[in-house]
Amino acid sequence: MLNVNIITVGKLKESYLRDACAEYAKRLGAFCKLNITELAESRLPDNPSEKEIKAALSAEAKAMLPILNGKDCYNITMCIEGKQLSSEKLAEKIGKISVDGKSVLNIVIGSSCGIAEEVKAMSDFRLSMSEMTFPHQLARVMVLEQIYRGFQILNGGKYHK
Repeated sequence: MLNVNIITVGKLKESYLRDACAEYAKRLGAFCKLNITELAESRLPDNPSEKEIKAALSAEAKAMLPILNGKDCYNITMCIEGKQLSSEKLAEKIGKISVDGKSVLNIVIGSSCGIAEEVKAMSDFRLSMSEMTFPHQLARVMVLEQIYRGFQILNGGKYHK
């Protein structure tokens, strides 16, 4: 069974988002071992400079890097410049990870300021949700839903239409 780790910066503030994540986590239990790691978000002033943002991203990266270093890990970073995939293509990628001998899928969701370059450099794949802009807090729900959809596709489930 594939271990899926969602590594995310910050906590979900809204109860309805936590409830949605809990529902997808429950559903995913049939397909994988899911772990969600919430890392502390660096505090920034209201109008941070580029230097302050870079320092914050670097501090967040220090907490991420040990998780991403495993030899059996496949790392996906969620970032704007990443490639967009259909649900079917994401399902294929998830299926291929296990076939290629990887036992851990790490998916990194950075802060609203993004992800440090050193984390992106460790990435096996950079994934973008869309060219549209979504609330940062919604990203975790969307990622969990797509992972669940991917497993449903791989297993011939009725969820995906």
